Amino acid sequence: MIEIRPAADCEFDVVALGEVMLRLDPGEGRIRTARRFEAWEGGGEYNVARGMRTVFGLRAGVVTALADNEIGHLVENLVLQGGVDTSLIRWEKYDGIGRTVRNGLNFTERGFGVRGALGVSDRANTAIALLTPGTVDWGDLFGRRGVRWLHTGGIYAALSENSAAVAEEAMVAAQKYGTVVSFDTNYRPSLWAGIGGREFARDVNTRLASYVDLMIGNEEDFTAALGFDAERVDKDLRTLPKDRLAAMAGIIAEKMPWLSVVATTLRIVHTASDNDWQAIAWSPQTGVLSSAARDHLGIFDRVGGGDGFASGMIYGLLEGEDLQTCLELGSAHGALAMTTPGDTSMATGEEVWALARGSSACVRR
Repeated sequence: MIEIRPAADCEFDVVALGEVMLRLDPGEGRIRTARRFEAWEGGGEYNVARGMRTVFGLRAGVVTALADNEIGHLVENLVLQGGVDTSLIRWEKYDGIGRTVRNGLNFTERGFGVRGALGVSDRANTAIALLTPGTVDWGDLFGRRGVRWLHTGGIYAALSENSAAVAEEAMVAAQKYGTVVSFDTNYRPSLWAGIGGREFARDVNTRLASYVDLMIGNEEDFTAALGFDAERVDKDLRTLPKDRLAAMAGIIAEKMPWLSVVATTLRIVHTASDNDWQAIAWSPQTGVLSSAARDHLGIFDRVGGGDGFASGMIYGLLEGEDLQTCLELGSAHGALAMTTPGDTSMATGEEVWALARGSSACVRR
């Protein structure tokens, strides 16, 4: 389905390109009333690589940049605890107050019941947003060291005009050396608002999509970030969201015929702690496939569910599993990732495989 470089020829199974922020979590409380926060690391692209390392045992690295201060080294320490290689991190000189370069912060409430999750980002002018083309030696990374899979996405591409150019540079180099490229559209209106909004997002993401093998997103992502709409589907109340997503996957495949796989998640929010969860994937060989539906899935912390889905999917593809199995692994891992706090997954590979094969939540003794 996707031709992948042999593991023996590569130093890394997966490398993520994107920002790693410090997440500050008030636990069961709220940001505005908190007196203490728990610190985690996280980032849309990074979470995928970390999951593939800690959950599935693959060799993972992250291309990012951090301001060389105590906060940056706290983030580095958290990345090291997750087992992700830090040799690709670029360290930028800190000016003492963050006027020229800083590290990203992300305050995140988990939400509960009728109160939705809330994220407050503080990430303008961060070290990774200032990274420019020509800074990273992609030929050395993809050629001499070797990478089987590159993962990046729309969050990183939205950080600055430089970010989109760096992402394109990395994807071009990855293609040159036979590295598979995945891209999660991960549309965030707040990131694009100050640099051209939805129209600019569509221009950037459509350009980057030309280098992609596996395209990941959800209905809003594909509509807002790529400009596709399931206009062929009746959108009245009788139309199931799954049917709209299946139609949209077909439209994307038709308009972007070079894609090897399109994968989407489907979340229906009843309350912050009660979501329906399912996933759909398409390939030219299989057509549209659906994962097991998990209705009324209990949510502890929804952040990272989509990244868990992506890492499970990519793991399956790297292992040569059929697309249905990859889809079930992704859906199961995303579901498990939302049962624990923090952006990053605390699941084990055994738990993911068991859930993907239909296990229950009965106690294990």
